[in-house]
Amino acid sequence: MEQENIPTIKPEPEWMAQIESDRRLNISSCYQCRKCTNGCPVTFAMDIYPDQVIRLVQLGQRDRVLRCNTIWICAACETCTTRCPNDVDIAGIMDYLKERAIEAGVHVPEQKTYIFHSVFLNDVKRRGRVFEGRLMQSYMIKSGELWNKIKDGSIKEEISLGWTLFRKGRLRILPKGIKAKKEVRKILM
Repeated sequence: MEQENIPTIKPEPEWMAQIESDRRLNISSCYQCRKCTNGCPVTFAMDIYPDQVIRLVQLGQRDRVLRCNTIWICAACETCTTRCPNDVDIAGIMDYLKERAIEAGVHVPEQKTYIFHSVFLNDVKRRGRVFEGRLMQSYMIKSGELWNKIKDGSIKEEISLGWTLFRKGRLRILPKGIKAKKEVRKILM
């Protein structure tokens, strides 16, 4: 992992308290045991480790945290959260930090991850759950991957996989909704 030289930024000690009160996310209980980082399957791609993100939040280093790649690389698999002995919801904190970065207008270093994140949440807002057919279609178009796959011929593999999933009853043609759409929208708004 390559550490970049980032100058120390004026700390915002109230930031951690704000996060904890906004979402009831328990950050102050972290004592840096590193179990989150040691269990994370994607640390190889991160610029700072999950435990370091939490520590920087504790230190009020808002700008540094919101500009790091780690929050966008996080796969939200919740391995970190499960491993935490103090019940710190690291995956939830990463999601919260993504939202704050977007609100702050911070340039997203992992643009395709941001596109997937947006398409996924928009689909959940629309139906109350994800419709995989639309999710992948929207992502492929918005990210430019569709044109890349057409150009290199790999679209045939995608179509073949989709057809196989459909034949086995694993991919629906029409989306299935839920009864509590309004409640889901309230959560995501």
